[in-house]
Amino acid sequence: MKTIVSVLKQKFPEVSLDVVKQIVAEDEKGRYSFDKSGRKIRANQGHSIPGVVIEMESPEPPEYLYHGTSYCFLNKVMKEGLKPMTRQYVHISSDYKTALKVGSRHGKPVVLLFRAKDFVRDGNKLYLSPNGIWQAKAVPPQYFSVCYDESMLPNTEEALQ
Repeated sequence: MKTIVSVLKQKFPEVSLDVVKQIVAEDEKGRYSFDKSGRKIRANQGHSIPGVVIEMESPEPPEYLYHGTSYCFLNKVMKEGLKPMTRQYVHISSDYKTALKVGSRHGKPVVLLFRAKDFVRDGNKLYLSPNGIWQAKAVPPQYFSVCYDESMLPNTEEALQ
């Protein structure tokens, strides 16, 4: 932990161990966590720095998951699928509302219904990060359909939790 604090101090002199602990505790997306000893910090989901290894489980996914994007990217995603771009993994949401929020970051949002069980049944890997974000190396377009609104969801009650 001393190493990360000393590296951060080079750019942010006010950083202390307490500040790092506060960031980990209060990050609303749960991006970071400490190991059991409390001496090491790690990213909880896909990272943009090559070589960073993220430990994730690969549990049985629900039938459907969701991916939020912007309408400006919809045609490309439906033609080419999801690619990690500058990240190691693509991020997939457990519920419609979260996906809608994610999609709104780049303009008018649209939610894609992702047939997660079919994806895994076909031999693809799907991971769950410690902070609850589902991830895959890439997702071909045949596993998606567009949900223009909540009425198109297969199980609205589950999707909106």
